Amino acid sequence: MKRSLAALRAAAENVLVILFAGMFGSFMLQIVSRYVLQDPYGWTIEASQIAWLWIVFWGSAFLLRNADHVRFDVLYGWVRPGTRRVFALISAASIVAAYAVSLPATYDYVAFMRVERSGTLGIRLDHIFSVYVVFAVAVVVRYSLYLWRVAHGADPDEGGPTAADAR
Repeated sequence: MKRSLAALRAAAENVLVILFAGMFGSFMLQIVSRYVLQDPYGWTIEASQIAWLWIVFWGSAFLLRNADHVRFDVLYGWVRPGTRRVFALISAASIVAAYAVSLPATYDYVAFMRVERSGTLGIRLDHIFSVYVVFAVAVVVRYSLYLWRVAHGADPDEGGPTAADAR
């Protein structure tokens, strides 16, 4: 199982490498076209923005560990382990509920966007924004597993909801 998760993690990292390379290449092309050729290409800005959108949601869905996220845990750090478990259960259940409830409307909106295209590249917006649906499903799955593990006695501070457990 760990080998399969490690292979999936490596594949997700490869997608991010491709996206970063595309974004960097597009950015460099924009600089050259604007300042050297004196003829800026508009599509490079849009390509960079689309790559950045995918980088953020793809990376958050599949690569970030719980400890990698910004958290406000001052109160959490002051309470006893039993109370921490309750906090973890409440927060995980809230996240699962919020994302699960929002999934049908999110999918409907992204599917509706198939009638629109991006301004310069002409890419259908449902293709661009589909990464958010992937992200939302990944959040539901990851936090559901985390909720189950904490409810069955796992330490809420160990691991957390992550695809990086394969490390």
